[in-house]
Amino acid sequence: MRVGFYGGVEGVTGSCFLLEADNKKILIDCGLFQGLEEPKNYEPFPFNPREIDYVVLTHAHIDHCGRIPLLVREGFRGKIISTEATKRIALLMLLDAAKVMYENYKVQLRKLQRVGKVPNPPLYEEYDVLEAIELFRITLPYDKEFNITNNLKITLKDAGHILGSAFVEVEVYENKKIKRLIFSGDLGNKNKPIVRDPQRPSKADYVFVETTYGDRNHKSFEESKEELLDAINYAFKMGGNVIIPSYALERAQEVLFVLREFYEMGKLPKCKIFLDSPLAISLTNLFKSHPEFFDEETYRIFLERDPFKLPNLYYARDVEESKSINSITSGAIIIAGSGMLTGGRILYHLKYNLWRPECALVFVGYQPKGTLGRRIIEGESPVKILGEEIEVRAKVYTINGFSSHTDQNGLLEWLSYTQNPKKVFLIHGERENMTIFQQKLKECLGFDAYIPTYGELLEL
Repeated sequence: MRVGFYGGVEGVTGSCFLLEADNKKILIDCGLFQGLEEPKNYEPFPFNPREIDYVVLTHAHIDHCGRIPLLVREGFRGKIISTEATKRIALLMLLDAAKVMYENYKVQLRKLQRVGKVPNPPLYEEYDVLEAIELFRITLPYDKEFNITNNLKITLKDAGHILGSAFVEVEVYENKKIKRLIFSGDLGNKNKPIVRDPQRPSKADYVFVETTYGDRNHKSFEESKEELLDAINYAFKMGGNVIIPSYALERAQEVLFVLREFYEMGKLPKCKIFLDSPLAISLTNLFKSHPEFFDEETYRIFLERDPFKLPNLYYARDVEESKSINSITSGAIIIAGSGMLTGGRILYHLKYNLWRPECALVFVGYQPKGTLGRRIIEGESPVKILGEEIEVRAKVYTINGFSSHTDQNGLLEWLSYTQNPKKVFLIHGERENMTIFQQKLKECLGFDAYIPTYGELLEL
């Protein structure tokens, strides 16, 4: 039995792990690396896609599922295993990714043709996405064992990260012994709205755990909600707008959920709220078709009313609707993607609002190194947006309690239930975060942790 590390190592994106056991080859996730032009996205897979028997998808964030259509284009014809919600969300996410790739290609083609160059073509097209969705042939509820072979079985458990997210427990009967491996996927925060808290893992021999926030702890979600309210009150008192870069999946729905709470409690100032993302709008509607994944509070609200609806909420699906928002100079809360400011409609809203000291820019998601979001948080000014130099004068808020990733204490608690595994592999995090967490894990739990490198293949 061995595991290859082909993404989600030495960084927070591109999750992809190849498990070879009992003569089967199983990929745990197959995600895009951050940035459409990232060279790793265009490199050949370091394995033969035709030889992969199964892909187990932990959840539908694009850094976990975004290369599955490429895998299919390169010859994968096995079966994809996920929860039902992950399958449905993945369709929307991947179709959107294909569209964004094509639009980006057209823009780059116009620019590069002038200097006699040709951009990289899209990694895949909508046709490849539809081919890939046909291979989502096994949807599992949480806690139901699935036998891949007589000696190899998997179980999906609730990771509490986004709707339908799972961590994967693998049991392998080898040399007259059962070995259990756990792949965490992304683990969620406790006491967040919409999704349930992560389940406890089983006792394990080997654990592959994310470390996105392995170096720090979040403020509580209640404190984070108050920070958001402070940002709203600041901007409206000053006569400006609130700009919230947000991932279309989960984060946008959480922000709407909290704004509805503020409205119902009489705390939300008079304003207009814009969800400026066709993908986020579609996902919000999809959420309402899967209440079985909600936590108790959200499900109770769902039985009475729409948990994501406010009377002053406006959906902006088309480009003209999006453009019209920028004529509003005060009293608007604008939620748009991309969450890392790597593209999308949010850039236009920043162009019109970032230079205004009366506005608030609120980050509610992780900003990896090298992204525009991270540079703004670190104090860079001016920054280049859509070809223009823009001064950062808006008040910048970083609210990590909205994160759908657990923090250092949450990781330690979750790992404690695995009862001293032989080895813990630290994945899906920046190197310095992993190093800090590696030491903390040794100090607090006495666990032996290893930080793998890209392309490493280890016997277990």
